[in-house]
Amino acid sequence: MTTTVHPSDWTAADIDFHDRPPEVSVVIPVYNEEGSIPVLHEQLHTAMEALRRPYEIVYVDDGSYDRTGALLQKIVNRDPCVRVIRFRRNFGQTAALQAGIEHSQGQILVFMDSDLQNDPVDIEHLLDKLDEGYDVVSGWRKDRQDSLSRKIPSRFANWLISRVTGVHLHDYGCTLKAYRRDVLDHMKLYGEMHRFIPAYASWAGASIVEVPVSHHARRFGRSKYGISRTLRVLLDLMTVKMLGSYFTKPIYFFGFVGLLLWFLAFVAGLVVIIQRLLPPYPWAHNNPLLLLAVFLAIVGVQFVLMGLLAELSIRTYHESQNKSTYVVRQVLEARRHKKP
Repeated sequence: MTTTVHPSDWTAADIDFHDRPPEVSVVIPVYNEEGSIPVLHEQLHTAMEALRRPYEIVYVDDGSYDRTGALLQKIVNRDPCVRVIRFRRNFGQTAALQAGIEHSQGQILVFMDSDLQNDPVDIEHLLDKLDEGYDVVSGWRKDRQDSLSRKIPSRFANWLISRVTGVHLHDYGCTLKAYRRDVLDHMKLYGEMHRFIPAYASWAGASIVEVPVSHHARRFGRSKYGISRTLRVLLDLMTVKMLGSYFTKPIYFFGFVGLLLWFLAFVAGLVVIIQRLLPPYPWAHNNPLLLLAVFLAIVGVQFVLMGLLAELSIRTYHESQNKSTYVVRQVLEARRHKKP
């Protein structure tokens, strides 16, 4: 049986250990998980204490309207290794992770879910892989404890994401991942980008490894995801590909499409001229290819113009100050023990 050591039971050596700046920051988005939070914190506290590394736990309350906020308040009051970020409303998991990154201090960031399906014990395995020199360690729920209605669409999505991004992972959907902070410092997460962080990191030159992790059936509440999540992943994947390949040069994407449409318009127009001059179409005036050629030429112009506008937007984006994607209501933080 595991014995949990609470801050009130710390020895002088423990106080010195916890007084050091955190090396590992565990970031956990939370949304209406009043049943899971007490159990999760007990397990996480025990697992992190066993590592004997300075750490902090950052809970991001993503606009919960149940007792989650009150439970987090109790936790932060008795555990100085905990920080709680509370949002005014639900901004989504990506915004919660971005807030956790900005309000954490560790040089290693570990992301995990708050529904008890991830096992805090696996954090040690992720950190061991980071110690081997990797920049990103991604969890793989090899023995996933979910229904087929969730596993089958997830497998298809993982296959598709791997093919499109070129970064092959078995489980993009597993939140349990570990990153070196310098990998994330240059990223600004928004929308639903949290699923594709390993791909962005790989494009930036980060080394990635995948390790199997435990996965448990949900014990409290119900899943926040449905079949619509798979459809959103498909749309997000289009954005990821656009940002990954053409973010700094969108004119290439729109320009190539525009040139292709112009080429097709030229071919259609050429066929119309040939049909006009040669039998059996000497006096044809209702040839649909003529209308198609005009349509393709006009749409091609529009694509080129969109590319130019996108170039202007990118220039404005790089030269202006980035704005936050969330609004913080308050930051709760217990005062750490100080050396005498």
